[in-house]
Amino acid sequence: MRNVWVLVAAQAVAGAQLPVIFIIGGLAGQMLAPNPCWATLPISLIVLGSMLTATPLSAFMQRHGRRAGFWVACGLGAVGAAIGAYALMLDSFALFLAGSLLTGVYMSANGFYRFAATDTASPEFRPKAISYVMAGGLLSAVFGPQLVSLTVDAMPVPFLATYLGVILLNLAGMALLSLLDIPRPPVPDASAAPARPRRELLKTPVIAVAIICGTVSYALMNLVMTSTPLAVVGCGFATSDAANIVSVHVLAMYAPSFVTGHLINRFGARAIVGTGLVILAAAGAVAMSGVQLEQFYIALFLLGIGWNFGFIGATTMLSAAHAPEERGRVQGLNDMIVFGGVFVASLSSGTLMNCAGGTAETGWLLVNMAMLPFLVLAGAALIWLALRPNPA
Repeated sequence: MRNVWVLVAAQAVAGAQLPVIFIIGGLAGQMLAPNPCWATLPISLIVLGSMLTATPLSAFMQRHGRRAGFWVACGLGAVGAAIGAYALMLDSFALFLAGSLLTGVYMSANGFYRFAATDTASPEFRPKAISYVMAGGLLSAVFGPQLVSLTVDAMPVPFLATYLGVILLNLAGMALLSLLDIPRPPVPDASAAPARPRRELLKTPVIAVAIICGTVSYALMNLVMTSTPLAVVGCGFATSDAANIVSVHVLAMYAPSFVTGHLINRFGARAIVGTGLVILAAAGAVAMSGVQLEQFYIALFLLGIGWNFGFIGATTMLSAAHAPEERGRVQGLNDMIVFGGVFVASLSSGTLMNCAGGTAETGWLLVNMAMLPFLVLAGAALIWLALRPNPA
């Protein structure tokens, strides 16, 4: 239980940098980019960094332990924020992108908090352990946007003080994670069956569907959230309104975590994933109904809840579908695919928002319309899994 609380604290403190970056990343990119179509490219580079480092970071943790992996990631997150701050001082978009890529290493590690919570948990406690760690994001949802409000104009260069604050969040995270005590995975016995290759793992129905649903849940959440500050400001509202909406969204992402584990134990992970996909569809419908401030709030609130159910449910499905010696391989493969989908989503978000529609209202409509085919794909995969006969 101690490890769970350490991870909760790390999620709350170091994890606060994620809502901070998603609030200001696109706005800072819009300020620095030579072309408005590239405004969300810094966020896309963060996600690309997550995708590229998921597999090597998972392998590093398999070899050297969770604590060492999290330390490395927080250190690189601090370096990425420092480069971002320096880029703002120099008005350099290229350097800002380089810092964003390094920040992605922390985002990748943050995704492994949920897996680390299951390492020392009993099978019955695993859904709750995942939920409790995700619930640590509640504090980050409050702290992150407040940090933005306090620092966004605290220095002559906009956003500079915010990025300096992100450096401190990473250093505090390293201190908290030093308390983590998770043993390294046991070395497989020489006579034991070898871990399955990645291709065979992907042919396992539960693993494949869990990855599809996790990827769709996370990618669609990112698709909409990335464009939200641009849409809110583009529709005539203030940056503080965008920060408050993202704050409500992040609260909705993590608040259900107090009950999600219990719901999974009672109704099953597949049912909760399906519910999450339906709520994501409802979020898109509300967003397409108009661009009043209350519609932004409601849509982003539903988007957070849908992500929580879909992503935690998919993580629970995945954690029960592999052997301990396959942990590093499965989790690295999963997060590489998930963040690959999120990268495409975040890259598409800026294009749809700023360059496809002509106006902020039309761009926002296109962003939310893009959710539909992927929700159909994930829903169909879940139904296919449910209709398969149970193995003997």
